Amino acid sequence: MPLTLLGQHNPLASPSKQLKVLQESRPDLSFESRLDQAGLSPLCATGVTVFQINVGKLCNQTCRHCHVDAGPDRPEVMSLETAQLCMTALAKTNIPTVDITGGAPEINPHFRWLVEQSRGLGRHVMDRCNLSVLLLPSQADLAEFLARHQVEIIASLPSYRASQTDAQRGEGIFEKSLEGLRRLNQLGYGLPNSGLVLNLVYNPVGAFLPPTQEATEAQFKKELRSKHNIEFNRLYTITNMPISRFLEFLIESGNYDQYMTRLANAFNPAAAAGVMCRSMLSVGWDGRLYDCDFNQMLELPVDHGAPSHIRDFDPALLYHRRIVTRNHCYGCTAGSGSSCGGSVT
Repeated sequence: MPLTLLGQHNPLASPSKQLKVLQESRPDLSFESRLDQAGLSPLCATGVTVFQINVGKLCNQTCRHCHVDAGPDRPEVMSLETAQLCMTALAKTNIPTVDITGGAPEINPHFRWLVEQSRGLGRHVMDRCNLSVLLLPSQADLAEFLARHQVEIIASLPSYRASQTDAQRGEGIFEKSLEGLRRLNQLGYGLPNSGLVLNLVYNPVGAFLPPTQEATEAQFKKELRSKHNIEFNRLYTITNMPISRFLEFLIESGNYDQYMTRLANAFNPAAAAGVMCRSMLSVGWDGRLYDCDFNQMLELPVDHGAPSHIRDFDPALLYHRRIVTRNHCYGCTAGSGSSCGGSVT
């Protein structure tokens, strides 16, 4: 399949072209058919326990695997009006967890307001942090702010080796990530009995599935502790999703068919039954509603009669909505499964 289907450079060509590649290039891999065979069709939500807010695509890094296609030049940034709509909706619910992501979510001018408002409503807050953002001059007090509000940090780190991390995230990012982790450790993050949770996220540096979460966590703990005196609580393994920059990499490197076959062959009905979209609602930077952050990047909003914008938030219609699925969903259902919280099974 020629790379011209996607365009010659990032930002990647339209989500509709990505969907065309995913759905039409391998019609034999219909995810919907596999769900039906497993007795899981239609896949429906079981409630909402995580209210995920994607505040935009602006980021201080440009990572090769990024499913958001984020970077320093992206103009998509959540406005205060949309952030206020999110909090108005949240206040009508008892959803326990607010998951703030991006881009680098902390760069959004309303990030701290969202944290303060969410905590004021008594909700647990998670921040998906790339670590290097903690070193920006404009974010000099960010780590202290997060600690003061007891925000759980989910920090992405592709490898405990500098070469692999920098290959995926940019030259010098590994050392910056270590410095960010040290700052967090100094505040108590990742340390026993501190109440400040620091979890890492690992995704493979290539076209293969992640190893077992437990073994990977043990190896990261050993390496980071012995070589850098860094501590953290848990490590989550996440499968690279065949969308955006990673999809372009798969096609350009000739690995697309092999990777999709690998995902489909590893389909796990137990993982499919426990996918994160069944208990999550994702809000886009412009207020549109999605079943997950991956659907958001493919512009697949919630459907089947559920409201598609945060201004029309209706728990009765959203909590048990039918999930929108396509072939990229194999990424969350292969092997032990993959979610924003790591393995599913």
